[in-house]
Amino acid sequence: MTNQYQTAQLKELDALHHLHPFTNHRSLRAGSARVMVRGDGPYIWDSEGKRVLDGMSGLWTANVGHSRQELAEAAYEQMLKLPFYNTFFRTTHPPVVALSRKLAELSPDNLNQVFYGSSGSESNDTAIRLIRHYWVLKGEPKRRIIISRKSAYHGSTIAAGSMGGMAHVHAHSYPVYEGFRHIIDPHWYGESEDGESPEAFGIRAARALEDEILAVGPENVAAFAGEPVQGAGGVKIAPESYWPEVQRIVDRYGILLLADEVITGFGRLGTWFASQHYGIRPNLITFAKAATSGYIPLSGVIVDDKIVDALMAHDDDFNHGYTFSGHPVACAVALKNLEIMEQEKLVPRVKEFAGPALAKLLAKFKDHPLVGEVRSV
Repeated sequence: MTNQYQTAQLKELDALHHLHPFTNHRSLRAGSARVMVRGDGPYIWDSEGKRVLDGMSGLWTANVGHSRQELAEAAYEQMLKLPFYNTFFRTTHPPVVALSRKLAELSPDNLNQVFYGSSGSESNDTAIRLIRHYWVLKGEPKRRIIISRKSAYHGSTIAAGSMGGMAHVHAHSYPVYEGFRHIIDPHWYGESEDGESPEAFGIRAARALEDEILAVGPENVAAFAGEPVQGAGGVKIAPESYWPEVQRIVDRYGILLLADEVITGFGRLGTWFASQHYGIRPNLITFAKAATSGYIPLSGVIVDDKIVDALMAHDDDFNHGYTFSGHPVACAVALKNLEIMEQEKLVPRVKEFAGPALAKLLAKFKDHPLVGEVRSV
């Protein structure tokens, strides 16, 4: 592409024709975008030849690094066999079957079926519909409220954006959609009271969930949704006391637990899913991003057997889906991506080496006058 257009032309055309996500377009047009042209391993290069360490891993996506030939070949081979067919109308194909089985193997024992989409927003939209439909099927249609946190990010669609708690997302052209409530973030540094220990704060932050359940009535609450580590809201890590107390509360009131693992899934905490690191038992796990290391869009919801059983008990359609649900090329790339992660032992390496090494490096900054808190898992 840089052979066709020089950098200045690319920037000019981008400003004229490309609306970017989460961007001040007036500022962008005044200053222009940086043009990225190549990636290799942990690095990316811009159109002026400058190499950059991709510290954000794309957007929390490129777990196996950029430009892996194996992933390109997996996509190419599948495109030659079956480039696309839908999974509607009792139709399936080998890549989606194999990937679904693999995800069931990697997930907690109670999660054995997968519904697919193309983005994290879609996966969380799907989870919302599954949660509410489940309670209708169980004869409790009043259970519609989903509780989340104030700095949660669950996507940009109307429903997923409403489930998230970010005020600037809510303020942009739409109010919070009906049926969502938000409680305090489990962020000790930002939310604790003077002299409050991390353990005590974690319990208090979790019990804000119980307070909200009681305020709206347990009979009206469908689920609690949370990122095991809050990502876009500030990489906020809850105290160790938080998630066990959340699990106790959702169990006590019989509500569903949705773990949004769009960011934390596929090894980022040294386990395949962060839910496993924290020892929680979600009824739904949403994923995207690193499922394919970002090489092609793929997302999904891994669903509890009891939700699937409720669907099976009723002889009617689940009227929800996307054109690209279970796209064969995306599934083939995801399978190869997971194979690479297993062969190269990336998940245990995060737990045994990369995570502790990074934590040790970060700890060096804890006494710096410009640093308020150093946190890691």
